[in-house]
Amino acid sequence: MTAVSVLGTGNMGTAIAGVFEKGGNAVQLLGSNDTAVPLSGEIVVLAVPYPAVGGVLAERGGELAGKIVVDITNPLNFETFDSLTVPADSSATAEIQAALPESRVVKAFNTTFAATLASGRVGGQPTTVQIAGDDADAKSRIAEAITAGGLNAIDAGALRRARELEALGFLQITLAAGEKISWTGGFAVQA
Repeated sequence: MTAVSVLGTGNMGTAIAGVFEKGGNAVQLLGSNDTAVPLSGEIVVLAVPYPAVGGVLAERGGELAGKIVVDITNPLNFETFDSLTVPADSSATAEIQAALPESRVVKAFNTTFAATLASGRVGGQPTTVQIAGDDADAKSRIAEAITAGGLNAIDAGALRRARELEALGFLQITLAAGEKISWTGGFAVQA
């Protein structure tokens, strides 16, 4: 059993907490007003919108040292839905890793919607969570916790692959916002 703290009680935070709970992990689900509550998890999931990440890191950066930090964000321009807001040679995950040099930061869950996490299905396929990061042990531990919760997990590569995952997440969100696909659908991975 792994202890997981999920920062964010929205649709994604709740769905991710559900996946980890289903896998038998101890889950701490914290909202934005729970800043005085210490993080109990070895794994901490940043289930907040990208613009809120800076505030979370400012408030909890010291607590995140030594932990596996999971970035689920898609750093897109929420006003226009027309671009990512990080430099073309970077990613939200790379920026978080630079801000938390004593943490092991991975990208995961950003290419899935809350509904597909909760149902475990995308169309007729099992939901697959793609994971990117430079720490093999951190990625393995996240993958084990995800598969224990009934989903598939795939290692998408090094931290530099987070940029492509963010672009894929951005595309999926813009398609759903434009009503081209539903928020209960999305991209599936077939092995």
